[in-house]
Amino acid sequence: MCWWLRLPGLAALGTASLCVQAEDASPGWAFKFTPGWYSTRGAPQAVDLNLRANNGPQAVWIAHYRRGNEFAQSRAGHEYTAVLADGVQLVTSLQVASRGFAGVSLTSQMGPGAVAGEGKSGPYAIAGWGRTNGREYYNLNFDPNDALTLGAGWRSASGAQWSLFNVRDDRLGTGQRITHLVARWAPAPGQRLTLDLALKQGRPDAQSDVVRGSIASLTWDIDQRFVRMAMDRKVNFSSADQWRLAAGLRF
Repeated sequence: MCWWLRLPGLAALGTASLCVQAEDASPGWAFKFTPGWYSTRGAPQAVDLNLRANNGPQAVWIAHYRRGNEFAQSRAGHEYTAVLADGVQLVTSLQVASRGFAGVSLTSQMGPGAVAGEGKSGPYAIAGWGRTNGREYYNLNFDPNDALTLGAGWRSASGAQWSLFNVRDDRLGTGQRITHLVARWAPAPGQRLTLDLALKQGRPDAQSDVVRGSIASLTWDIDQRFVRMAMDRKVNFSSADQWRLAAGLRF
C-alpha cells in the first residue's frame, strides 16, 4: 500500500512528492505494558505505568508518572514509521502531557541496514530533530528533547545491530549532549539483549555549572516478557544518581 506525501521544500529540487511506503501491515493491535520503578538519591521513590499499542506502522501510548506526593504527570503520544524509499526510514512522533507539555520529533535512518527485514544488512546513518513547547515535564527519555541527533549504525544479516549516536541540545543553551553506544543481539531463540552505554555532559539550565555523568542500561527480552535495569549518574543533568527497573509484558 502506498500513500503520496507532499513535501513543499522538495519542489525546488524538481520533486514535489514522495511515495511513502508504510511498514508491512500488522494483522491487528499488539500491546506492551511496562511498569517502571525509579530510585533517585535524595528524592522519593517514583513509579511509571506505560501502555503502548502497535498496529503496522502506527503506535500510540498512554502513561502516568508519579514521584511520591511531589510530582505527577500523565502523557499520551502517537508514532508513525514510514519507509520513504529502499533503505530510508522516517519516524515521526508527537507527545502531549498534563501541565501543558507538548513535543514533536523526527528521526531518520538511511542506508542498506536502515530497515529491518530478511536479508537486510549493512551500515546506516542516523539523524534526528526534536522540539518542545518548553512547559514543565519530567523527562523520561533522559536525552535532551530540544535537540539534534547524529550517528551511524550497522545491521548484520542475523539481525544484530550496533549504533553510535550523539544527542545534543541545539536550542536552550545548556550544552547538554549524550553519546550512546547501543548493541542488540539474540543470544538464543526467542531472546534478545540490548546494551546501552552512554556518556554525557551539560548543564541543567543555561546558568548552572556543567555536570558529567554516565548511563548503563541492559534489557533482556524473553519471548513476550522483558526486564530492564539502568544506572544513571547525574540523571537529567542533575546532581543526583538514579537506579531504574522496568519489567513488562507483550500481548
